[in-house]
Amino acid sequence: MNDAVELQVAATSAAPALLLRPWRMEDVAELVEARRDPVLRQWTTSVVDNDVDGARWVRAQQRGWAAGEWFCFAVLEARPGSDRGQLAGNVILKQVVPGKSAAEVGYWTAAHARGRGVAPRALEALTGWAFDTFAADGLERLELLHQVDNLASCRVAEKSRYGLDSILPAAPPAFPRDGHLHIRRTSP
Repeated sequence: MNDAVELQVAATSAAPALLLRPWRMEDVAELVEARRDPVLRQWTTSVVDNDVDGARWVRAQQRGWAAGEWFCFAVLEARPGSDRGQLAGNVILKQVVPGKSAAEVGYWTAAHARGRGVAPRALEALTGWAFDTFAADGLERLELLHQVDNLASCRVAEKSRYGLDSILPAAPPAFPRDGHLHIRRTSP
């Protein structure tokens, strides 16, 4: 796996095309701006307050790719007349281990992009890529976890055909409240 992985999501009548690609250092300023959003801060555990934090976070994502441990994509919306998209969010595939049947997905959406279907469309692209890329290594299901009071994440899971499997007990500090476990399998 390397920076050559790019996933394209076609435009819809209501939303621009999306590009999913590994994070780059050139994304730091937009990342810092997106992570200042108080709603996003409520649901994320890592702190990205400034360019130093942002660069550290991007380098961590790059190390994940290099090690094959997790695959984190910047989600960019197409900008008319530009070859660079606007940062709209993030999707990640993690805990991918050859021979293990399950891995986990996650996502967040920048404030300006919420309510326009960015997360479900990006998650669908990531899901297809994950199954296409890792099924031969034994991947059969993807797990999506969110806190029970994160209603927006629950809607994204449902729109992306991740069925509610169970309610998980809180596991502070990273997961301070009960959570939902949603699952999507390679075959229905």
